[in-house]
Amino acid sequence: MHEWLLKMMEFGDAFIALTDGFGTLEELFQIVSWAQLNIHQKPIGVLNVNGFFDCLLSFLDHVVEQNFITKSARQILISSSTAEELIGKLQAFHFELDLATSQLKWPIESSQKQDMDLSLHL
Repeated sequence: MHEWLLKMMEFGDAFIALTDGFGTLEELFQIVSWAQLNIHQKPIGVLNVNGFFDCLLSFLDHVVEQNFITKSARQILISSSTAEELIGKLQAFHFELDLATSQLKWPIESSQKQDMDLSLHL
């Protein structure tokens, strides 16, 4: 895990992505993935200024329709076109545990290691 993302997870109350490029998208999806895997339960939002994230949000809805992610996983990412509305949505956010991933346990610190069975069973 990126050390600074761990610091943001430790000290921040929420995550907000602004318009930017590949690095921001990578970090956004990494933190969304961590929420889906129940590594954290903090709200995550995108400030959708002038519809910047419209295509991305539509794509995520399509991914739900194609059954690649659950509806509850899609709800992890909150969006709004104004900062005031986004803050309100983030404050009202209630984490809904995705039953598909609720049984997974993930170590937060890199020093914690778990044994994994990586054998292939056909």
